[in-house]
Amino acid sequence: MKNYLCRGLLLLLLITGFKLSVRAVNVNAPDSITIKGFHVDMRIQVMKMPALKKFVAHLAGKGINTLLVEWEASYPFQSEPLIPNRYAYTQQEIRDFVSYCNGMHVQVIPLQQSFGHVEYILRNNKYAALREDQKDFSQVCPSEPELNKQLFTRLYTELAATHTSPYIHIGGDETYLLGHCEKCKKRAAEIGLSKLYFDHVKMLCDIVVSLGKKPVLWADIALKHPEYIKMLPREAVFIDWNYGWDLNRFGDHSKLLQSGYEIWGSPAIRSHPDTYALTDWQKHFNNIRDFLPLSRKLGYKGIIMTSWSTSGVYSTVFESEDEPIDLYAIRHVYPMTGFNMLIDFYLSALKNDKKLTIDEFIAGYCAGNYGMDNAKAMLLKKALFCAPYAIVNDKVMSPKPITVSQLLDSAQKALSILKSIQPVKGLQEFNHYLLMARIRVYYLTFMKIESEVNAPGFTNAQVPAYVTQLKKLLSNEQKLNDEFAALNNDFLYPASIKEENVLRSQKIHILYDRLARSK
Repeated sequence: MKNYLCRGLLLLLLITGFKLSVRAVNVNAPDSITIKGFHVDMRIQVMKMPALKKFVAHLAGKGINTLLVEWEASYPFQSEPLIPNRYAYTQQEIRDFVSYCNGMHVQVIPLQQSFGHVEYILRNNKYAALREDQKDFSQVCPSEPELNKQLFTRLYTELAATHTSPYIHIGGDETYLLGHCEKCKKRAAEIGLSKLYFDHVKMLCDIVVSLGKKPVLWADIALKHPEYIKMLPREAVFIDWNYGWDLNRFGDHSKLLQSGYEIWGSPAIRSHPDTYALTDWQKHFNNIRDFLPLSRKLGYKGIIMTSWSTSGVYSTVFESEDEPIDLYAIRHVYPMTGFNMLIDFYLSALKNDKKLTIDEFIAGYCAGNYGMDNAKAMLLKKALFCAPYAIVNDKVMSPKPITVSQLLDSAQKALSILKSIQPVKGLQEFNHYLLMARIRVYYLTFMKIESEVNAPGFTNAQVPAYVTQLKKLLSNEQKLNDEFAALNNDFLYPASIKEENVLRSQKIHILYDRLARSK
């Protein structure tokens, strides 16, 4: 009788509570995020190939299955030999790298900007007819469809031949000059900005599809001008990049969700306002913690972590009114060598469908990588999260008014905290934090000087004292340069390290030379 009662009770429970039970015990349900990716930005910090492979091996070991590579001018285009730069890999290196990644079950998606962010192409006179503006080389003119089609067919064809991934990323973001030139102004007045944008993007997508690939593009402009979004082929994938802001920042987010296209999400470990002298660690930790669970909730099929080495905006240096010499990347950021902790926080978040606790993660990471107890881990967090404010026109961009001197004082205290921690292991990695802190103190010391010499009461009699201060500050330059080179020698090429070192102190030298009347 007892057996019958037990069976009957079990049957009743199964009938009445089946759905609840499945939710409660199905802990091994498939992850809705199938594309687990990381974006590598090669625009101004081209990684040495051994470092790139080592980085991918680490990612693969933690569950990454996709690498989105913004090769830019580091890709060795054969059909367009003016595009590759001094750091370009060889064709064989690209093929070997893709094969290496495939062997670890990581697909490599090439990102080829094809609308905005194409300065590195349009800087060459060969492509002058494609420029939306003859002074701002950032964008191709969508009213030159045949010329665009010819160029990007050649570029995509080469990329398709060396990459086995089913995807090609065509860019499409931040088209600030949309409708700018006379041709485009006229067309925009007739058909609207959305049609102007999607006519060009559809042409690009069609090329990709004709090569047997699926087109991927950033979603910001589609959100801003969504009227013709459904012009694109159904194979298209949108990446909704969100670095900690409201979902409707670019436009009505529901329009993207209702479009029917596959969507991937994208947070960041390096983005605005980061520079060499500033990393907003808390912003990036919060972005990862919050956006990954939200992406799952929204039904996104992939996550791609971005890591921007620069803003993607360039200042052109001209020889004459019409003759450009070079492009200067606005906003340089510390190399990825210094961000292993943020990267691992992202990798942990990918494995967890719930919000992670930042303090618990940092404590665990510090224990495992630096041999620190919880107290020291929280000191590290305090130092990294300390006053991440930029300075604009001698004013600190902080929620509450503080002076440049006060900001410098906070940076010096953060550096003192880092010096006091003394990790048991992982010293090489920890030294990146120390160097970043030293660079920030170096930078803010200069900004304090700059704000004072720009004050209304500054007189010629004060010049010698400030020349002495600047000379003392510059006496630290070589030590910072040597430390930067030692820590990044395996990651960046010598010429790149030299360039970064020069740019980091250039403002200081300019002010010193002006005040010292250096000849």
